[in-house]
Amino acid sequence: MTGLMGGAAAIALTIWSDQPARDPITEGYPVGNGRLGALVCGGTEEERLVLCESSLFAGGPYDQVNPEGRATLARIRELIFAGRNREAGELADARFMSRPLRQMPYETLGNLHIEFPGHAAATGYRRELDLDEAAVRISYDLNGTRFTRECFASAPDGVLVVVLRAVGPGSLDCSLFLDTPHVEHGERAVPGGLIMGGRNESREGVADALAWEARIAVRAEGGTVEARGARLGIRGASSAVILVAMATSYRSFRDVTADPARLNGETLAAAGRFGADDLRARHRADYRALFRRFAIRLGGETGPDKPTASRREHSGDDPALAALYVQFARYLMIASSRPGGQPAGLQGLWVDGLDPPWGAKYTININTEMNYWLAEPADLPECVEPLAAMVHDLAEAGRHTAVALYGARGWVAHHNTDVWRASGPIDGARWGLWPMGGAWLCLHLWQRWLYGGDRTALARDYPVLKGAAEFFLDTLVKDPRTGFLVTCPSLSPENAIPGQADTALCAGPSMDMSILRDLFDAVAGASRVLERDVAFRAKVLDARARLAPLAIGKAGQLQEWQEDWDLEAPERGHRHVSHLFALHPSAQITLLATPDLAAAARKSLELRGDAGTGWSLAWKVNFWARLHDGERSHRLLAMLLQPERSYPNLFDAHPPFQIDGNFGGAAGILEMLVQSHALDGRGGFVIHLLPALPPAWPSGSVRGLRARGGVLVDLDWEAGRLARAVLTAKERRDQAVRVGGVTRRVILEPGIPTEVSVPGE
Repeated sequence: MTGLMGGAAAIALTIWSDQPARDPITEGYPVGNGRLGALVCGGTEEERLVLCESSLFAGGPYDQVNPEGRATLARIRELIFAGRNREAGELADARFMSRPLRQMPYETLGNLHIEFPGHAAATGYRRELDLDEAAVRISYDLNGTRFTRECFASAPDGVLVVVLRAVGPGSLDCSLFLDTPHVEHGERAVPGGLIMGGRNESREGVADALAWEARIAVRAEGGTVEARGARLGIRGASSAVILVAMATSYRSFRDVTADPARLNGETLAAAGRFGADDLRARHRADYRALFRRFAIRLGGETGPDKPTASRREHSGDDPALAALYVQFARYLMIASSRPGGQPAGLQGLWVDGLDPPWGAKYTININTEMNYWLAEPADLPECVEPLAAMVHDLAEAGRHTAVALYGARGWVAHHNTDVWRASGPIDGARWGLWPMGGAWLCLHLWQRWLYGGDRTALARDYPVLKGAAEFFLDTLVKDPRTGFLVTCPSLSPENAIPGQADTALCAGPSMDMSILRDLFDAVAGASRVLERDVAFRAKVLDARARLAPLAIGKAGQLQEWQEDWDLEAPERGHRHVSHLFALHPSAQITLLATPDLAAAARKSLELRGDAGTGWSLAWKVNFWARLHDGERSHRLLAMLLQPERSYPNLFDAHPPFQIDGNFGGAAGILEMLVQSHALDGRGGFVIHLLPALPPAWPSGSVRGLRARGGVLVDLDWEAGRLARAVLTAKERRDQAVRVGGVTRRVILEPGIPTEVSVPGE
């Protein structure tokens, strides 16, 4: 696997600047091991590392269910079917929505500061994030001495590592201290280290329940380490190694009895056995086992000579920046989502402060799902494990919500959740009374099966899938106007309906129906694979057949609601394009199988326009790729990479920062190169090579891209045409492959790379 990377490709995998970061979120460089991480600012007089631990949310275990809600449900439905949507929304706000109405935010742990007196006059400054090393490096010159700084987050050793060096006549003279925005905290220096501990914050009437701690150990070569008050001084050293451990008392969403001090002590004792070179080697081997599975080249490898931030202005003419963007997203996925940590939230692993935008929690009406579109095709299935674990938690927590709020079996989660796995409707009826979040998350469990074929994992996931389906079998209602089964109450995410005074509540929006068709297909498919629950499978498929179908409106658009309201909606250019779920990430709409619906989806995109927030543009990159319009997809990608939508450190600028744009945009690039969602008529998928290659990338290559069915795809193309394609499968497959408008079948033997003939051969 390591042969995928080397030489010029490795050199191109660097994000760099000739200035320190002024703001950690927009300019700092992130490191992480899935559970703990930091934003590295790289100042010469003062280094600031913003410290984060993935379980550190405010509050503690809590129950959101409104005790009045269940008795109100029937009346809310009556009002919606009577066309009195505004009244339904008012009633839901008064008596159905969660108490508390907000969930708990993700919080930073604090900051590590390293002060370097007299270093303001440094020259030759460079700060870089090396994606192949998973390390941030800072270097500069001062009075004939070269000072270097390196930071990485080690997964095998569970620590942040900071290595300081001075090469020349000068020496390392610096001081370290910790601080935090948390109200309840304390810090002290101990021989060779620092300790800071405290408690999380109470919010929305939910009491604080977490203890947290950061513990630092310092070793210096050729000098001394002195403790003074709450500071640590390094004097006269040639190098120093700083190890940072962080932990909280979080064990699970119901158990907060862990001992962070004991955990940190054990972690530092184990990591302290290794020197800097060994720590780096262990970290590198672990990280590269994931990162080096995949390589991409889109041409134009001249950009690395310029600071990365300056390349954004000309993103449409910089193919190498697009390739770097993919690998940066893969880096972020590895850094923010590893087994043992929490899933990547709205800002991944990285926040600065106690009140990040939207709580930096899990918005599951698009953003959390978008975070994970990249993981399977970019061959990072291990990184899906934290998401899968959260879905299993939600299935447990959501059973209480289902029965207490809806009187239903199974489980439900609405449009947001947090580390406490809150699953009720929050914020307000027009945003939060959407019961589809858990159902959508379940589809990632099914996609894990489609990509990886792990029967054992599917057997573990099946009760979660079944529980989600049970909820809807109990709560779907017949629309008295059409006779179809619909969700009610629900909404089309964050989009208001016309003429109803800023309400969104409705019955059977198109997105709900599309998610349910996929959920019921997944449950039925898993039932067949596992050879169980034949009777339940029949009930699910019967309900699927009675769901309200997709409809085409009077403007030729795909309707967002059961009613043809699209042209009357208050926001014609709304950032959410949720009703096109059937086009992407689903495969219910394809150009070949459903051309009329594909044309309607195209019309909807044209009506909405190309404007949007970062994640919205990223979704549109994927939509246009599914419509095989590589030029339009690339145009939106170029917009996503420009300064208005990408910060100097390439974090997505919603604004403010949301990481879903990074993951979604990178996934869109892969959709332009390989698609594997369309059915082949024999129970498998068609692997479509270069379905939406834009003219801006006439030559390039990709190695290790993963298609459904567990097939690895290697491609080379020249002058806009496929030059070589090699497929490698885990099991014997009769595989459909589409190239240049022609579909053919190829027999793939287990583990044997098979070259696919290209047009003209």
